[in-house]
Amino acid sequence: MEQRGAPLEVIARSLRRERDRVGLSLSELAKRAGVAKSTLSQLESGAGNPSVETLWALSVALDVPFSRLVEPPQPRVQVIRAGEGPAVFSERANYVATLLASCPPHARRDIYLITAEPGTARQSQPHSPGVVEHVVLCSGRALIGLTDGPVTVEPGDYVSYPGDLPHVFEALAPGTVACMVSEHV
Repeated sequence: MEQRGAPLEVIARSLRRERDRVGLSLSELAKRAGVAKSTLSQLESGAGNPSVETLWALSVALDVPFSRLVEPPQPRVQVIRAGEGPAVFSERANYVATLLASCPPHARRDIYLITAEPGTARQSQPHSPGVVEHVVLCSGRALIGLTDGPVTVEPGDYVSYPGDLPHVFEALAPGTVACMVSEHV
């Protein structure tokens, strides 16, 4: 199953739109997100290869859901075949987050398909205040939850934890797949 990255032109347009919406300069947004100004400039020009960590940091600094930066406008009826959704890869772990559905207007949730392999754990810094993550493990085995107390989950298990605290997703078996709902409360 081949994964494709989120289209760079979508990310570029989204970053410019959201930065303009909040009235931040390139330098100020880079500083708030802890991202090099040159990296942000490249992303806004449609170049570079953004990691999930960089895009999460930018979404937190812009106070928008992660999905708003990676999802192109969608038709009302949507089908995403396995391996075809906008995917963002981790630079620190064998972990891919594929956006399945962003929250519609006046709703506050995004749905992701997570694929991960054993090796380095995906360590996540706190997201925006009030974010809660809900995960159902589909296959494999994983250690998921808050960094200071993750739990081992098996297929069919559900775990929920505050996404605004440091958290982890570590695949413990090959072919680990999970469905994650990021709820913005």
